[in-house]
Amino acid sequence: MSDKSSDKQNGLTNDPQELLKAKHAADKQKQQFTNFARSVSGDTPTDQGQVSADSHHEPDQQNHMKDQENRMM
Repeated sequence: MSDKSSDKQNGLTNDPQELLKAKHAADKQKQQFTNFARSVSGDTPTDQGQVSADSHHEPDQQNHMKDQENRMM
Protein backbone atom coordinates (compact mmCIF):
# COMPACT_ATOMS: atom_id res chain seq x y z
CA MET A 1 0.00 0.00 0.00
CA SER A 2 1.06 3.53 -0.69
CA ASP A 3 0.11 6.49 1.43
CA LYS A 4 0.54 10.17 0.70
CA SER A 5 3.66 10.55 2.82
CA SER A 6 5.52 7.82 0.92
CA ASP A 7 4.34 9.31 -2.40
CA LYS A 8 5.69 12.68 -1.29
CA GLN A 9 9.03 11.07 -0.37
CA ASN A 10 9.23 9.47 -3.82
CA GLY A 11 8.50 12.79 -5.53
CA LEU A 12 5.03 11.72 -6.69
CA THR A 13 2.24 14.26 -6.39
CA ASN A 14 -1.12 15.12 -7.83
CA ASP A 15 -0.94 18.75 -6.70
CA PRO A 16 -1.18 20.94 -9.84
CA GLN A 17 1.20 23.53 -8.41
CA GLU A 18 3.83 20.89 -7.62
CA LEU A 19 3.40 19.34 -11.07
CA LEU A 20 3.79 22.75 -12.69
CA LYS A 21 6.96 23.45 -10.69
CA ALA A 22 8.37 20.07 -11.74
CA LYS A 23 7.50 20.76 -15.40
CA HIS A 24 9.18 24.17 -15.29
CA ALA A 25 12.28 22.63 -13.70
CA ALA A 26 12.38 19.92 -16.39
CA ASP A 27 11.90 22.51 -19.16
CA LYS A 28 14.73 24.62 -17.73
CA GLN A 29 17.01 21.59 -17.61
CA LYS A 30 16.11 20.69 -21.22
CA GLN A 31 16.82 24.26 -22.35
CA GLN A 32 20.19 24.25 -20.58
CA PHE A 33 21.09 20.97 -22.27
CA THR A 34 19.95 22.29 -25.66
CA ASN A 35 22.08 25.41 -25.21
CA PHE A 36 25.06 23.27 -24.19
CA ALA A 37 24.61 20.90 -27.14
CA ARG A 38 24.37 23.80 -29.58
CA SER A 39 27.48 25.44 -28.15
CA VAL A 40 29.44 22.19 -28.47
CA SER A 41 28.23 21.37 -31.99
CA GLY A 42 28.86 24.82 -33.38
CA ASP A 43 26.95 25.89 -36.50
CA THR A 44 25.85 22.44 -37.63
CA PRO A 45 22.04 22.50 -37.63
CA THR A 46 21.65 18.82 -38.54
CA ASP A 47 23.70 15.70 -37.95
CA GLN A 48 25.18 13.71 -40.80
CA GLY A 49 22.55 11.55 -42.40
CA GLN A 50 19.67 13.78 -41.42
CA VAL A 51 17.68 15.46 -44.15
CA SER A 52 16.46 18.98 -43.63
CA ALA A 53 12.74 19.12 -44.39
CA ASP A 54 12.91 22.32 -46.41
CA SER A 55 15.74 21.10 -48.64
CA HIS A 56 14.32 17.64 -49.38
CA HIS A 57 11.86 17.78 -52.26
CA GLU A 58 11.23 15.37 -55.07
CA PRO A 59 11.42 16.91 -58.53
CA ASP A 60 8.08 18.18 -59.85
CA GLN A 61 8.25 15.81 -62.83
CA GLN A 62 8.61 12.82 -60.52
CA ASN A 63 5.66 14.00 -58.43
CA HIS A 64 3.59 14.49 -61.57
CA MET A 65 4.40 10.97 -62.83
CA LYS A 66 3.50 9.45 -59.45
CA ASP A 67 0.25 11.41 -59.40
CA GLN A 68 -0.68 10.04 -62.83
CA GLU A 69 0.24 6.51 -61.73
CA ASN A 70 -1.97 6.82 -58.65
CA ARG A 71 -4.91 8.04 -60.75
CA MET A 72 -4.63 4.97 -63.00
CA MET A 73 -5.07 2.61 -60.06
